[in-house]
Amino acid sequence: MIIPVRCFTCGKIIGDAFEEYTKRYEIYKKAFDAGENPKETPKQILDELGIDRYCCRRMILTHVELIGESAPFE
Repeated sequence: MIIPVRCFTCGKIIGDAFEEYTKRYEIYKKAFDAGENPKETPKQILDELGIDRYCCRRMILTHVELIGESAPFE
């Protein structure tokens, strides 16, 4: 539902990088869908954010944002 603050495997703090990753990924996705050559790939975005370990990348790449679907059911 909400991105975990730390990686489950190694304990590195990753929660602060998720919002920046989603913003930059949306820019990448729009450029890719328009047929343009995007400036940076998802790999480059994660590298620049300092997410180097594959366990941390897994946490960010596989996260599904469900808070919007469950919020109406207080």
